[in-house]
Amino acid sequence: MSREPESPTPAEDCAAEGKCAWSALRVITWFSAGMAVAALGIYLGSEIRSRAQFRKRTPYDFYSNAGEQQAGEFGMGI
Repeated sequence: MSREPESPTPAEDCAAEGKCAWSALRVITWFSAGMAVAALGIYLGSEIRSRAQFRKRTPYDFYSNAGEQQAGEFGMGI
């Protein structure tokens, strides 16, 4: 038998003060914000990359197939 008062366990202490819910909510909020920033960065990076690749084309690339005839333009005729 000890004369020391019983101290609550961390789970009881946390539940009594409501700090666990607050810290869990804060962790979820920061994680969600980080994921949103990462997704936005990936999207913007891919857009910038695709636009940069499009600009590397030369004027000849736009007219590279101007003289070619497509097979669908020819018919059997009557």
